[in-house]
Amino acid sequence: MSWFAIFRMGLVQACLGAIVVLTTSTLNRVMVVELALPALVPGMLVALHYAVQMLRPRMGFGSDLGKRRTPWIAGGMAVLALGGVGAAAGTAWMSTAPTAGLAVTALSFFLVGLGVSACGTSLLVLLATQVQEQRRAAAATVVWVMMIVGFAVTAGLAGRWLDPYSPERLVMVSATVSCLAFLLAMAALAGLERADARPAPAEAKPSFMQALAEVWAEPDARRFTIFVFVSMFAYSAQDLILEPFAGIRFGFTPGESTQLSGVQHGGTLAGMLLASLAGRRLLGMSFGSLRGWILGGCLASAVAISGLVVGAAVGSTWPLRANVFALGVANGAFSIAAIGSMMALAHQGRAAREGTRMGLWGASQAIGFAVGGVMGTAASDVARWFLGSQVAAYSSVFAGEAVLFVVAAVLAARIAVPALTRTAAPAPAAFEQAHERAGPLPSAHSGARSAEVVQ
Repeated sequence: MSWFAIFRMGLVQACLGAIVVLTTSTLNRVMVVELALPALVPGMLVALHYAVQMLRPRMGFGSDLGKRRTPWIAGGMAVLALGGVGAAAGTAWMSTAPTAGLAVTALSFFLVGLGVSACGTSLLVLLATQVQEQRRAAAATVVWVMMIVGFAVTAGLAGRWLDPYSPERLVMVSATVSCLAFLLAMAALAGLERADARPAPAEAKPSFMQALAEVWAEPDARRFTIFVFVSMFAYSAQDLILEPFAGIRFGFTPGESTQLSGVQHGGTLAGMLLASLAGRRLLGMSFGSLRGWILGGCLASAVAISGLVVGAAVGSTWPLRANVFALGVANGAFSIAAIGSMMALAHQGRAAREGTRMGLWGASQAIGFAVGGVMGTAASDVARWFLGSQVAAYSSVFAGEAVLFVVAAVLAARIAVPALTRTAAPAPAAFEQAHERAGPLPSAHSGARSAEVVQ
């Protein structure tokens, strides 16, 4: 697959992110602020869209049985676009008919989860099966950065179009974004998958449960599933408490804490760019293996999150912004290395099970991220009850995350990620120069937190 083809796959991912950011971020704000609903309502709806992603293994298995992945990607985008429009329409309807509007919104969030599962899983499998192994980490970076760009561009433009707010305007903007995203994704997909890219399926087709059991019986697939859950649990546990922590312990205003979130996203993008060098040689230098970047990223994340524990004790003199940026770099590095490893491991084991493996790992990631966010807030509440201090409660959660990152590193060390060969053609010069200039990047919209959930 050429770099232009990889860019086209990134464009599909950006379109997927454009729809998701409206449902998980914009509609959340409308429900809580404009409709004055309890925060539990959008929280449960987002949890529903996570829960549906338990179907990822089944979606991947379905794509394994066919000859092509692109129909699953296109079908998933269609369902996702329908869900995006329905979610906006249901939210607007809540202002006049709360029960009926909530029912439509819940169904639409179910469709969003279904569409993300079908499209995202098959897109990853296509990337894994058609990208040269030496380019996988860099290709994953291109695709993920484009998704975050999709978040940022959509959030910025939609934010302008939504003012002054009205239910009708909300539906119009959502429908426009969903339709344009779907059409752009279809244009990017046209002719992308080679007709001879996949062999014909075997005559004896196994059942889904049989295929899933076969994948789970593979030691590396099983270990990687557990690693993904633990690492995503650790990654997301601080997601909902970092900004409150900055406000309570360091006196940050709402605007300053939002900017702190942007600092973390900038670090994450920088870490992604750095990890895309894994397995490559530039200027006669080797930049390590995918597994090395996973181990280093997890351990660096443990150190950075431990810095927040120290910062809670030290107070305002602690360099919180630098600490959070370092945490973002470490998180971004291990995330991209893990995605590159996922693409390599998808080929290991029984043939014609790539989609099932990728779906299993995607479901594990979604569950880990959802549970981590809930447990992080719940643990802080429980710790505050026992310790009598909100700051001490946050510190205890951060300390627990550090331990989880170390556990994730231990798990990753036991996974046999295939070694990369050195025969691949070099990346385009412009792409290599971008790595050399990699540094703190502009922040994406706060909705970019959903980037890891989508895939």
